[in-house]
Amino acid sequence: MSQAFLGLGSNLGDKEAYLREAVGTFTDLQGVSGLYETDPIGGVEQDCYLNIVIELSTERKARELLEHAQDLEKKANRLRDIRWGPRTLDVDILWVENEEVTEPDLIVPHPRMKERAFVMVPLGELAPEFLIEWEDPGDGEVRRVKDW
Repeated sequence: MSQAFLGLGSNLGDKEAYLREAVGTFTDLQGVSGLYETDPIGGVEQDCYLNIVIELSTERKARELLEHAQDLEKKANRLRDIRWGPRTLDVDILWVENEEVTEPDLIVPHPRMKERAFVMVPLGELAPEFLIEWEDPGDGEVRRVKDW
């Protein structure tokens, strides 16, 4: 079994319902961060996001996790029309124990996770060791809404 962390976000429709439905599909779930509201980044005008990080104890490799993530996004009718645009569901593979992947469609550990407070703050709830030597990039306010 390997430890893995995934970041999930939503800013369209019933955001919390999309997140809850996605989390419910992980039979290897070990933990869920609090629910955070964050301002969008990337320049496209859109609603705030709800973000969480989940922890898994899994036999799945990063590629299998990506396939599951893409299936979840498809079921949530995610559209990829605008880069950094609004989305019903976004699932990112952040880190998988003992795996480094550099492929066109998958990089693990996630190459920009330390640049995003909306990832690092909830990740730090589950695994404080990721916050060692991390500096908040100041990319927007991260507001804890509630416990999961």
